[in-house]
Amino acid sequence: MNADLFKRLFKAIFSEDIVALKKIADLIISSEREKNHGVLADSLEKIKYTEKPRVNNGFAQYRNEKNNSSGMGALPTSKRNDMPLVSYVPRDQLKHHMILNDEIESRLSCIEKEYAAKERLAKYNLTPKKKVLLYGDPGCGKTLAAERLAWNLGLPLLKVRFDSLLSSYFGESASNLRAVFDYCKNEPAVLLLDECDFIAKSRTSGQDVGEVPRIVNMLLMLLDEYKSPGLVVATTNLKVSLDEALFRRFDDVIEIPKPSINEIRKLLITTFSAMNVSKDIDWNALSNKLEGHSAANIVSIAQNAAKSCVLEGSNIVKKEHIIGVIKDITMKY
Repeated sequence: MNADLFKRLFKAIFSEDIVALKKIADLIISSEREKNHGVLADSLEKIKYTEKPRVNNGFAQYRNEKNNSSGMGALPTSKRNDMPLVSYVPRDQLKHHMILNDEIESRLSCIEKEYAAKERLAKYNLTPKKKVLLYGDPGCGKTLAAERLAWNLGLPLLKVRFDSLLSSYFGESASNLRAVFDYCKNEPAVLLLDECDFIAKSRTSGQDVGEVPRIVNMLLMLLDEYKSPGLVVATTNLKVSLDEALFRRFDDVIEIPKPSINEIRKLLITTFSAMNVSKDIDWNALSNKLEGHSAANIVSIAQNAAKSCVLEGSNIVKKEHIIGVIKDITMKY
């Protein structure tokens, strides 16, 4: 733990600021995961979700607070080891600004508009799109699209933790998945099944044994039965061998493509918006040079160029900063 975190921890303790303490706890858990201390991080997270506030201590005023900062009920946990089956993503951590082509923007907006009008639709026995499958290459914005939906709909985002959900014990993985969906029946949320390639892959491949077929079949059944007040969003990198049965269960299946040259240009300019940028930069030429890169790569290139500018003591991002980063990436490939 670094010195700054120690100071924040002591201030939170002696000012009895439980909100700050919870934020610091999350930082510690994240730090341990980054250090590959998975066992410790899991143990800390278990304490976070299972310990109840004591009535007779300095934080008594929070004794009726639910046991997570989302304001939701206690998050579902696995029966065997009581590990959380989902992670709650706080609203202030949702990344929701996206640059998309008109077609994809329109389809996501349609999901948002239908959800917002769900009561009006219900008068005509109509239901909004509530089950969405997003697929495409890594880094193109599938997870970001799920976060954007949660942000625009004002719903909490719950991300399924497959590391806790999957079990080697017969039937336990499917039971855990059902527990997650059952929880969402009473808690409106965007339930994100992120990078669920093992679920999206065709069951006809014949390569999977054990719990995977059972959890796939359970998911198909849960999607058929899904009437929860929120949304369920699944993402996968697979382009081929997608299970047709899974396709049919979703109200909308959207491919998130790599950005076009025009979108690359917008991504670059947006990422540099907080910096002074040299007027001699040819954005069209740079965008053409970066064609074929994912949106995440484009943003990373721009951010690294901005860092290079700051580190050399310059206050203007120049073409050389960007070209230098592009050359480094090209050499890695």
